[in-house]
Amino acid sequence: MNLEKKITKSIIVSMKLRDAVRLESLRSIKSSLLLLKTKNRNTSISETEEVQLLQKLVKQRKESAIIYKDQNRSDLADQEEAQAKIISEFLPKPISEEELEKIIDSLIDEIGATDMKDMGVIMSKASIKLAGKADGKTISNIVREKLMKK
Repeated sequence: MNLEKKITKSIIVSMKLRDAVRLESLRSIKSSLLLLKTKNRNTSISETEEVQLLQKLVKQRKESAIIYKDQNRSDLADQEEAQAKIISEFLPKPISEEELEKIIDSLIDEIGATDMKDMGVIMSKASIKLAGKADGKTISNIVREKLMKK
């Protein structure tokens, strides 16, 4: 079942349960999906695009929560964090740090990377292979650490 159908079913359930925070989060996802479809002038969105969209929405919520906390608005920060958690439910399960390091090691060996000049190539392949499974910043940090040791 594609993401849009899952979201629609979840919206219906949330309406029946009168769960306002969940409903708002799900409507936000659906709205973003529709905007992406309109922007691409396409009737379907790839799974990779869906994952990227969900990651973007989670990141926005987390950044907003940090700003609200800095402004001593814990009520709004809590709401943003709750929405981020709900949106995260639709993301693929993230992989462990050990698995991530193994994948990056195999990419480094595959490419034959020896120094920091090869970081861009590794990052492009890693971001494609690990889309939705790991954060880009985490991938970057691990790649940088591995290449510094070589």
